[in-house]
Amino acid sequence: MTFVSSQTPVDAVIVPPVRDLGDGFSVRRALPSAHRRMVGPFIFLDQMGPAAFTGEQALDVRPHPHIGLATVTFLLEGEIMHRDSLGSEQVIRPGEVNWMTAGQGITHSERTPDTARGTGGSLFGLQTWVALPTAHEEVAPEFSHYKADAIPVAEDRGARLTLIAGSADGLVSPVRTYSDMIYADLTLAPGARYRFAADHVERAIYVVTGRLRVEGQEGGFDAAQLVVLKPGAEIVLTSDEPTRLMLVGGEPFPERRFIYWNFVSSRADRIEQAKLDWRADRFAHVPGEHEFIPLPDDVPGVKLK
Repeated sequence: MTFVSSQTPVDAVIVPPVRDLGDGFSVRRALPSAHRRMVGPFIFLDQMGPAAFTGEQALDVRPHPHIGLATVTFLLEGEIMHRDSLGSEQVIRPGEVNWMTAGQGITHSERTPDTARGTGGSLFGLQTWVALPTAHEEVAPEFSHYKADAIPVAEDRGARLTLIAGSADGLVSPVRTYSDMIYADLTLAPGARYRFAADHVERAIYVVTGRLRVEGQEGGFDAAQLVVLKPGAEIVLTSDEPTRLMLVGGEPFPERRFIYWNFVSSRADRIEQAKLDWRADRFAHVPGEHEFIPLPDDVPGVKLK
């Protein structure tokens, strides 16, 4: 975590640690961090990969539960098969938006599709968790998937914005959300500029590739850094090389959020109940899958084989 001058539009820079899951596959977790738990409703931000699988490797995240949040998966490379306890089966491909509302409880798995096993390939993407407002924390679970051509895009002089969820620059994503937010994929050609308006109270920029510069601030920001902005700051983003960024933010919640493993809630007792329910096998199962991930400290949650 790096704090910057009070005279600049940047509040802090988070350098996420790398967690090696084995066989060359790693994740970088930018949120939550020790110094910043949330940005708007975003309580979790993971970069998956990039990873290159050999013919014998595959991603296998066994069935595991969630409550009180929505998971949002957005891939840049590769494919993932999503299955959940609602009976959903959906292959996620680059540019598509996979939104799963856990609400009162859901179980899902994430695996390399059968059609891609034994052939090698790559995997690179981001998964975020969006905490739900208190009025919607216990909604019925729901799954939605949006093809890439349904997601709005705006281009202007080398800057290309793909609005994954929420609103920005007059665009509104078709992805159903429960609170004010922006979640966007922004690419900048060398020399391109993008004005990141202060339309949302909290905002941050995750540098996926390339090197970001913020006009009016010395230096730049490298790949795998989360740049947290000051509320109300009008900034212009630019780069001297091809750069890809994820923009996140929204209205902060007035209540604290507790987080334990895959559970998020405004109530600590609700987290405890979810832990008991998972141990007692009271969550719905993913049809056709018999494996599961125990609570932490038992078995790692992801395996490559």
